[in-house]
Order: sequence, then C-alpha cells, then structure tokens
Amino acid sequence: MAEKKLSVGTKIGYGVADFGGNLFFTATAFVLLNYLTDTVGLSAALAGIALMVGRIWDAFYDPIIGYLSDRTKTRMGRRRPFMLGGAIPLFIAMIIMFTNPSLVIGSGISQPVLFAYTMIVYIILCTAYSTVNIPYSSLGPELTTDYNERTSLNGYRFAFAGIGTLMGAALALPIVAMAPDKNLGFVLMGTIFGAVLLVSTLTTVFSVRESTEVRPAQSMGFVKTYTEVFKNKPYLLILLSYICHILGITIASAIVIYYFKYILGAEDMTTYAMLILIGVAILFIPVSVAMSKKTGKKLVYGTGFIIMAVGVMILFIMGHTMGMVFNMVMMGIMGIGMGFLYAMPYAIVADSIEYDYLRTGERREGAFFGIWTWGLKIGQALAAFIMGLTLEAMGYVANLIPQSASSQLGIRLFLGPISAFFFVLAAVFLYFYPITEKRYVEILEQIADMEAKKGIVPKA
Repeated sequence: MAEKKLSVGTKIGYGVADFGGNLFFTATAFVLLNYLTDTVGLSAALAGIALMVGRIWDAFYDPIIGYLSDRTKTRMGRRRPFMLGGAIPLFIAMIIMFTNPSLVIGSGISQPVLFAYTMIVYIILCTAYSTVNIPYSSLGPELTTDYNERTSLNGYRFAFAGIGTLMGAALALPIVAMAPDKNLGFVLMGTIFGAVLLVSTLTTVFSVRESTEVRPAQSMGFVKTYTEVFKNKPYLLILLSYICHILGITIASAIVIYYFKYILGAEDMTTYAMLILIGVAILFIPVSVAMSKKTGKKLVYGTGFIIMAVGVMILFIMGHTMGMVFNMVMMGIMGIGMGFLYAMPYAIVADSIEYDYLRTGERREGAFFGIWTWGLKIGQALAAFIMGLTLEAMGYVANLIPQSASSQLGIRLFLGPISAFFFVLAAVFLYFYPITEKRYVEILEQIADMEAKKGIVPKA
C-alpha cells in the first residue's frame, strides 16, 4: 500500500510539542523528587507516596480523556481541541508545582500539610498534562500508516523531545541558581519551563492538520472499549516493556543528582553529566531511525536496553572508585542506549494499534494512548515511590554530607542493579512482541481489503 509521504513541515509541526513536553518530563522525572526532599523539606517516603497517589488518579483520568478524544467531532478534529484547552492550565500548574508552600503559607509547615499540598498540586498537574499529551500522542498514528514514515515521524518528535530534555537538564539547576535563593529559583524554573511548554503545544495545535479521512466512529461503550484494548496481546507486550523502560530510565536519571552530590562529592558536575547523557542520546536518535529501517524497530529498541543495563552495572561496580572522567565517559556510553530508546516505542505501539483496527474494525487511538500515557506516568511514579521509601529505609537524610554508608549503598543500588533489572525485564517483554515489518505490511493489506468492502474513503 503506497501512501503519500509526510512533509518535513508536518513532521516538525507535530514534533515541536514534545520539546516543551520534555521540559515537563525533565522537571518531573529528574528534578521533582530532589526538589521535594532537599528544598521543600518533605520526607523521602512521603514525597514518593504523594507522587504515587497522583499517578493512581491518572489511572482513572487518562482512559477517560483518551475515550473522549476518540469520540469528539469538531472542525479542528478529535485531538487538537483537548490540546488547546489543556495548554494554559498546564502552564499554571507547572508554576504552582514548583512554588514552595513556605513562600505562601510561611515556614514551619508540618509534614502532613506539605504532603497534602504536594499531592493535590501534583494531581492537578497530572490532569492538565494528560489533557494535552494523550490527544497529542493519539494524533501521531493518524497522520500516517506507513511503517517507515511512522518511524521517521517519531524520529522528528523525539529529536525535539531529546532537545527539550537536554535543555531541561542543562538549564534547570542554572535557572534555579540565578535567583536569590532556591525557593525563588524553582518558581522561576517552573515559570520558564511552563511558558515554553505552552508555546510549543500551541505551535503544534495551529500548524498540524488532522486527517479528514472517513473512518468508523466508535460504537462501543467505555467499558467495552477498554476490554478490547486489553485483548490486544501485541499492545500489552509493548506496554509492559515500556513501563519497565520508564521505571529504569526514571530511576537512573533521578538518582544522578544524588549520585554526584553524595557519592562523588561533585554536585556542580550534575548538569554536565546530564548534558553528556542527553546530548549523546540526541545524536543517536537519527542513527536509531536509520538502523530500524535495516534491522527493524524491535532490535534497535532491545539494543538500547542492553546498553543501558550494562552501563549502569559498570557504574555500580566501578564508578564510585574511579575518577570524574570515567563517570562522564560512562554517561556518554549510556547516552547511546538512551538514544536508541527515544523514538522506537512510539513507532512500535502505533503498529499494534493498526492490528486492533484490523481485529475490531474500530479506531480508538485515544483509548490506547490513554493507557500508554498512564503507563509512562505510573512508571515515573513507581520509580519515585520505590526510591523514596528505600532511601528513607536506608537512612537518607537530606543535605547531610557525608551520608551514612547504608544511604550511599542505596543510592548506588539505584544507579546499578535496580535500574538494570527493569531494563532487562523490558527487553524480555519486547522479545515476545510479534509484529515485524513483514507482518505489518500484511496487516495494512488486510485493512485495505476490509475498508474497500465497507466503502470507507481511503487516506489521500
């Protein structure tokens, strides 16, 4: 099935939203836990629980927003109205999330009050993010069904994502340091990141046009829709792989701040480490896209897991005894693995959604990406939850230098066996994913036959 190639302008217009989206990812995955423990003063355990509760809320909200976007019909399409409506609330929520309540309420706030404040604001932030991101992710598969074009489209998307992550990692702590104190610095960071997120989202809303092809409207109810989603075995396998991927990458990324501050005694080098890690990752995104066209997406994605698992284990065994140069080199090597992980999962999951369309005759990208985005966020939250409880149990005390031996071991375990375990588990789930390029072409041919029999207008 030949299909018209997407223009570079369309790919850029689609991808730019994830530039701001990954400033959000950087702020929540790399910085938020450390901000809550070392600046707000919330205990590590309570911080982890608060973030986990926010993701439990997502378990209810994300499927709803995905379902609603599937059933929406407007002149703007199905997806962009939600992105437009959620952009400003997301901007405001980013500012509030990084505003220490002591600036508003005053000092001496009890742990229960800090916990409640953090939990409520985080739920609001997650709600706004889901309202934007789930329809955005659902938009991608609707722009093209071509196997390699989808990989290319996601390559553009995650090039922007990588640049956003790189800038977030490079600028987060320097922006904080620009202010007279850390409290005001984090407000400034939240404001700047939120503003960029707002502008990038609106750019995509007004520069990308949704498909006008005639496809079957959803006839299933909410429960039936998600029952069918979970009957899609290829989707479940890539979803489980992705959740483990996010667990591993979030743990490894979030613990880097603690690792450089408390293990290497070089907190000021954290920004440089993240620059190397993410900078190399960005360089290898186009490499991963090119490789996937020759070897397949699955092999490239799996290679990324292997590189990451080996990298963190080398750091665990040798990093704390070697010099700074060695640790920076390892960050670069792990950046190669991270680059292989950026674009592949979104290209792979889109193929599993085509399989669902063939199986059921209904389009429900929003439902699939509602669960998918929840999987991303539950991976982040589980990582924070596990880290918070474990660090607390192993005697972590915020800003104490040196940390106890048990606390230092806990930090090293996270940048080692624990994150490696999740990378390996992700590779295991991926191994059983059944849709190859050959099988995907067969699926598209069968879809074409099905649509011809139903008189569905093909995509121009």
